[in-house]
Amino acid sequence: MYFQRVTDKTLQRYLTSFPVVGITGPRQSGKTTLLKHCLPDYQYITFDDDLNISYFEEDPKGFLNQYADKVIFDEVQFVPKLFNYVKMAVDQDRGNYGRFVMTGSSQFAFLKNVSESLAGRIGLMTQLPLQFSEMPSALQKESIYRGAYPELVLRDYRESDLWYAAYLDTYLTKDVRTLTQIGDIRDFRKLIQLLAANVSQLLDYTQYANDIGVSVPTIKRWISVLEASYIIFLLPPYYQNFGKRLIKSPKIYFYDTGLISYLTGIKNSDLYNKGPLAGPLFENYIVSEIAKKIKHTASFSEIYFLRTQDKTEIDIIVDRKTQCDFIEIKKTSTYTPKMSATLKNYAQKSDRMIVLYNGERLRQGDVEVLPYWEYLGSSE
Repeated sequence: MYFQRVTDKTLQRYLTSFPVVGITGPRQSGKTTLLKHCLPDYQYITFDDDLNISYFEEDPKGFLNQYADKVIFDEVQFVPKLFNYVKMAVDQDRGNYGRFVMTGSSQFAFLKNVSESLAGRIGLMTQLPLQFSEMPSALQKESIYRGAYPELVLRDYRESDLWYAAYLDTYLTKDVRTLTQIGDIRDFRKLIQLLAANVSQLLDYTQYANDIGVSVPTIKRWISVLEASYIIFLLPPYYQNFGKRLIKSPKIYFYDTGLISYLTGIKNSDLYNKGPLAGPLFENYIVSEIAKKIKHTASFSEIYFLRTQDKTEIDIIVDRKTQCDFIEIKKTSTYTPKMSATLKNYAQKSDRMIVLYNGERLRQGDVEVLPYWEYLGSSE
C-alpha cells in the first residue's frame, strides 16, 4: 500500500526546476518509496549496498557514464565524492532538469557536500514521517503518541517497541558514526533519553552536561548531530522586539512522537493521557505536525515560540511573511478565555490568534478556537 504523500507534488515542482533534486529526511520516512512510486522510469542505485560504493570508488567516471540520466542515488552520504562528479556531469548539460535525484539521511553531510559542489544546481526538499493529512483516519488520534513512520502505520503499530529498538540501534551504530566521532555511545543514548523526557521544554546545555558528566561543547555537538539526522529539531525564540525581555534559548522537539513514547515507556493511551508527559507530548505532536506541513510543501513559512522572563508564553508562531499565526496549544477539551489572553497582547491586526485543543470549533471575538485536527488538516 502506498500512502499518497504531500511531497508527490513538491517533487514534481523541483524536477522541472533543477538538474539535481536532493531529498533529505530520517531513515524510514518514505524517501525511497516516494521516488520509486513517482519515478518508475528512473534507475535506482542505493549506497547502502557496499558493492555500489566499491564500484563508484574504483571507477567514478565509468560509474557516472553508466548512470548518466534519470537516476536515483540513495543514501549519498556514504559517497561524498559523488557530488563533484555529478557537478561535472550537470555542467555539461545544465538545461537537463530532473536528471539526478539524490537522497540522504543526514542533512549535515548533505548540505556540506551541496555547498561545496552543487550550489545553484540542486533543489533541496525534505521528507519526514507521515503528516496528519496523510494518516489513515482510524489511526490519526493514536499517532499523537505512537508516531507516524509509514511502516509502523501500515502494520497498525504492531510490535512498535521492537521496531523502535531496532531503529535506534541502526541509527546509533550506522548513521551517527558516519557523521562524527561521538565517543561514548551510551552517553549519547542517555542524552536522547533525557531529551525525550524533557520535550517541549527550553534547551539547557549546562544541565544536560552536568546530568551526563560531559562538557557543554560535547552536548552542543551531540545536539547538532541529532538535528542533522532528523531525530530532533530546535524551535527558536521569536525575534520581534516587543519591548520586553525575551528568553533566548530554543525549545526542544522530536520529529516523531513515537520515539518519545518508546524512550519514556508510554505503551498505550492510558499511560499517555494520565502520565506526566501528556501535555508536553501533545504540544510536541502539534509543533512537529506544523513543521511537517511547512517542509513537505516547501513553503517559506518559519516557526518560532515566544517566552518572556516573567514566563509569559506563546507556544508557536507561524510566520508566513505577510502575517503570522499566534497559536496556543492545549490538550484539554474545554476552552477558557484565559487560554487566549497572551495572544491578544502580542498579535497584530493582520495576524491570526488561534487556540488548538481537543474540543469543538468556537469563535471568541478575534480568537479562533479550533479542534487541532481542523488546523492540521487544512491546506494552509
